[in-house]
Amino acid sequence: MLFQIIMFLILLALVSKFAMKPAMSILQKRQENIEGQIAAAEKANAEAQGLLQEQRAELKKVREEAQAILERAKKQADVEGQEIMAASQARAERMIEDAKLEINREKEKAIASVRDQVAGLSVLLASKIIEKEMSEAEQQDTIEQFMRQVGGQV
Repeated sequence: MLFQIIMFLILLALVSKFAMKPAMSILQKRQENIEGQIAAAEKANAEAQGLLQEQRAELKKVREEAQAILERAKKQADVEGQEIMAASQARAERMIEDAKLEINREKEKAIASVRDQVAGLSVLLASKIIEKEMSEAEQQDTIEQFMRQVGGQV
């Protein structure tokens, strides 16, 4: 039994020297490798989080700029719409004024034409009335008297 204990201890010493130390060193290297990968992953995650925050800030800035552009475009469209409305109203008012002037001109022409016609008809009517009420001798006396008056003034 003593022999088995000594053999066990020798075997244990040989296994620990030739098998355990290399196995422990492999496990140690693997642990260091895993810790390095974890550290690299954490670093990459931190960088990704930083980039994500930058992207979010940039996206927010772009959205604000787009909103500002939309607001400016809306204001510009309102201003242009008002300008178009004002120009249309001014044009309509000019057209109305032109139409009123044209109507007044046509009215004056019509009135003048009516006056001329009324004057002609009045003269014709007066001559007809005079012809019927005066005899030819009376008409002849009136004409001669008129000619003497006109001749004396000239």
